[in-house]
Amino acid sequence: MASNFNSLQFLPVQKTQLPFISPPTTLIPHTKLVVNGRSTLSGHVTISGSKNSALPILAATLCCSGSYKLEHAPYLSDTKLVINGSGSVSTLSEHVTISGSKNSALPILAATLCCSGSSKLKNVPCLLDTRTMVSILESLGARVSCFGEDIVVNTDGVMCIEPDLNEVRKVRGGFFVIGPLLARYGEATVGLPGGCDIGARPVDIYIHGLRPLGATVELRDGKVQAHVSNGKGLTGASFRLAYPSVGATETLMMAACLAKGKTVISNAAQEPEIVDLAGFLTNCGAVVEGAGTDTLYITGRRRLCGSEYSIMPDRIEAGTYMLATAITRSCISISDVSHSNLTCLIDKLSGAGCKILQLSDDTLEISAVPRTIGDDLRGFSIKTNPFPGFPTDLQPLTMALLSTCKGESIVEESVFENRMSHVTELQKFGAKIQVCGSKAVVSGKGNASPLHGSQVIAADLRGGMSLVLAGLAAEGTTDISGISHVDRGYESLEMKLQGLGANVTRTTS
Repeated sequence: MASNFNSLQFLPVQKTQLPFISPPTTLIPHTKLVVNGRSTLSGHVTISGSKNSALPILAATLCCSGSYKLEHAPYLSDTKLVINGSGSVSTLSEHVTISGSKNSALPILAATLCCSGSSKLKNVPCLLDTRTMVSILESLGARVSCFGEDIVVNTDGVMCIEPDLNEVRKVRGGFFVIGPLLARYGEATVGLPGGCDIGARPVDIYIHGLRPLGATVELRDGKVQAHVSNGKGLTGASFRLAYPSVGATETLMMAACLAKGKTVISNAAQEPEIVDLAGFLTNCGAVVEGAGTDTLYITGRRRLCGSEYSIMPDRIEAGTYMLATAITRSCISISDVSHSNLTCLIDKLSGAGCKILQLSDDTLEISAVPRTIGDDLRGFSIKTNPFPGFPTDLQPLTMALLSTCKGESIVEESVFENRMSHVTELQKFGAKIQVCGSKAVVSGKGNASPLHGSQVIAADLRGGMSLVLAGLAAEGTTDISGISHVDRGYESLEMKLQGLGANVTRTTS
């Protein structure tokens, strides 16, 4: 249903950015550097010691006996996660509650730009990525207020069609705003997106979809510049995506909701997050049919109004805690979980020997305790694919589990070509993994965990979480640097793990 919020008629966007209107203070902490430009500098500055000298010199002290004092060494901080694992002993128990979906929250935050007035989003996870998305909206002139898990976005002050480039480069979801901006204001300039370095995620699918809707799009100076060709507005069209890209489907869906006439998008992504975005847009007055299938039918509306909407639970986080339970041979319960969103993982874990019970509509119990299931877990093979196939986001975590299971398993990655970078770090735990192109052969070891604690570095979100799982199952202490990557996708990670009984602490060195 349409929102009860009062909505104001928006004016056409200006090409020049107006003075930024400071939004209300948010309750989500976000470290920023605010610079007010001046024509000249004066005074004195003292230069710190060189990081690029300090690191090799620190290493060189290992060549020498005795003690050395290094002066002027720069202070280098690094947030780490320290895990004291207990091998094959059952370490997790009790219950964990799943946060709102990051992969739903980002496009829905972008979709508020389609709407006049205010939108209230509930169950938004407090993550680095969602904070970045809030900053992107604020850089456009939106007023954003955050209250715990609730975020209110008012877009009536948006008078800029180019979001902050530095913020867009931090998160893949920042590029989503090109669809709403183009559809509502007639033009947009958006920098190429950032996110994890796990392979090519080209924007050409986005561009090829915007053009049939009547947009002129070109890539210039690292930015995508788009404007409505007829000077009036986007027009509905029928086209087929070259690949069922989730981000492209979401972006084009948002654009089509404000395009004149009907739009048909075939070979669309079918992920549950697509259904969630369609739910929000429908609440705002859009007409979207076919969400969750490979064909979307969208009837454009001249105007959408803000609404209140609750973000779905994060199915990837739910899958993560299921895999954490399996790798530690434990038993826990999980809510809020949609069984249908995790069918592929549930089938694989059940086949491996886990016992999974549905305690209620949104609560699962998963057990991998050997004395309960009657045996140790068996290995299995996976191949990642778009939904309803096996999620690529769970591939690194599943690989960590398979390194502790009986037998040999094969993992094939078909979505991102660079999603094997975590293998080198898993091997530091003693995992036996051989990679050949997009496939990996994982050799497990009998009943005892083959893993031992190690010092490792998280290089991306899901690969970093696979190291956390390995650390939970390993004998001894594991020290994981670069944990900020993992913070992009997991809310209150160490607190939730501690609540399950894990010995996990966060430190800054």
